[in-house]
Amino acid sequence: MDELVLRQDDDGLTTLTLNRPDALNALSPQMFVELRAHIDAIAEATDEVGCVILHGAGRSFSAGNDLKAIAAGERAPSPYFQAETLEAIEALPQPVIAAVHGHCYTGSLELVLACDLLVAAEDARFSDTHGKWSMAPTWGMSQRLPRRVGIVKAKDLMFSARVINGTEAVAIGLANKCVPADDLLAEATSLAREFLANSWHTLRADKWLVNNGQSKSLAEGLRFEREEGPGTGPDLQDRLEQFGR
Repeated sequence: MDELVLRQDDDGLTTLTLNRPDALNALSPQMFVELRAHIDAIAEATDEVGCVILHGAGRSFSAGNDLKAIAAGERAPSPYFQAETLEAIEALPQPVIAAVHGHCYTGSLELVLACDLLVAAEDARFSDTHGKWSMAPTWGMSQRLPRRVGIVKAKDLMFSARVINGTEAVAIGLANKCVPADDLLAEATSLAREFLANSWHTLRADKWLVNNGQSKSLAEGLRFEREEGPGTGPDLQDRLEQFGR
């Protein structure tokens, strides 16, 4: 059977590709099993992997949760496996960039919300369709979407189930930028390379401090940064010497 998630490594950048193009990369339980295995491996490879791109093969990033697979009896290894996989993506030490084209509906929208940044193609279409099926979110939509775009905009998208394009996704703060579909991977890769040129220690420190500070008050967060931050990295001296040349 073909791999449902492909991994490509290139000089510190790992690209994960959802690989069910004939099914618009619908998120089957088995795809989540393969995705989780890659995520767990990347989490342990901080010396080899500095940044991650997540995107989909074919015409779409992903049409969302695979209802056909669920109806056919396919099940994940545990009741909250998919939600916990998204938490594992969010907790990766490395920055994760979602590169989204075509469909990005419901479960796949929850998936990209677990990523740090999002580059959208002009043909990207985002929607939370839970309301169309009388379903309530369990993978994090109600928590991550308001934190990304604000409570009012999140409620609008969740209550209406309307579809927005890449341009509107940027306007409301869901995506970082919107580019022509043909330029999507190149733009995401360029962004990743920009990050990778900086200290990987600082990339990991910044992500850890920002993510862990979200649940704290400002005063608590400031104290957390001062007292629990990881400090300088092992490449500090080399970078200072290069600056002086």
